Amino acid sequence: MKLPEISSLFKDAIALLRKLIATPSFSREEDQTANIIEEFFNQRLIAVERLGNNVFVRNKYYHSGKPTILLNSHHDTVKPNSGYTRDPFDPSIEGEQLFGLGSNDAGGCLVALIAAFLHFCERKDLKYNIVFAASAEEEISGHNGITALLPAIGAIDFAIVGEPTLLKMAVAEKGLMVLDCVANGMAGHAARDEGENAIYKAIKDIEWFRTFSFTKKSDLLGPVKMNVTLINAGTQHNVVPASCSFVVDIRTTDCYTHEEILEIISGAVSATVTPRSIRLRSTSIPIQHPLVQAGLALGLEPFGSSTLSDKALMPFPALKMGPGDSARSHMADEYIYCTEIQQGIATYIQLLNAVL
Repeated sequence: MKLPEISSLFKDAIALLRKLIATPSFSREEDQTANIIEEFFNQRLIAVERLGNNVFVRNKYYHSGKPTILLNSHHDTVKPNSGYTRDPFDPSIEGEQLFGLGSNDAGGCLVALIAAFLHFCERKDLKYNIVFAASAEEEISGHNGITALLPAIGAIDFAIVGEPTLLKMAVAEKGLMVLDCVANGMAGHAARDEGENAIYKAIKDIEWFRTFSFTKKSDLLGPVKMNVTLINAGTQHNVVPASCSFVVDIRTTDCYTHEEILEIISGAVSATVTPRSIRLRSTSIPIQHPLVQAGLALGLEPFGSSTLSDKALMPFPALKMGPGDSARSHMADEYIYCTEIQQGIATYIQLLNAVL
């Protein structure tokens, strides 16, 4: 890789990222950033395909008879939290820090993967097709994001998913299951010994969620983690509540299916338990996979990730990796180091070179 080329790719990547930061792109409202990404490729005479707010491109010599690698990251963001002291849409650079909402999660990964795609786009001798996709609705695991996009792309053999991991290889990732639970009692007057207080019944179940430990622990992902995160009950102070609802956030591992976890919980608590979805499962890519082996040869560190990404919705091997730090995601005054993006471009290219 020639130094002038990566310098040019880096310059364009930073310019694109600053445009994206300056344009609000909350989940389900990403149309303007989709337009920016689409125009970026149009200016380079690369044929663009679009599905809703998902934008994707194929390498110049794409051939349906070849296996395909997907390069994917998302361009939607969460809404800025109340702790911001800076304008979240001002892509200012101070020293090596580029500030702004979505700079770290996952704008740096997005533009670094675009740069890597451009590096390989016009090569004739590739063993694989390369498709780059900027997807929508990742932050809410929406149905109009990667789930809708994958059938439009066609068969994919494996993927690199751009998320901030300090350029470590997330070879495994925890899944997510959210439960809506309802403890049922009987209404009565609070001044008399009437009714059955649903809050007290819920407290027993909540204590079970707090203290229960699943027997099996994953080598890469550790234990299944459960947290009660929302609770709601009562209508007024003098009425014994007939129901108490609460929400449980469960981070799952490869040791249990979601169905097995549900069976254990349903047998232990008295509340009715309803999962919002069971589609966001724990995933992994084998250490023996050529992409992972290429990363190990480059000195990249493998680990198991506790955070969720669109990797959970991919029915093929996928490696999550990218510049930036997951600890900065969703924080106030979000930022990424420009040097991280530059290193991300170089690392993605080196990794792909090893398999292409």
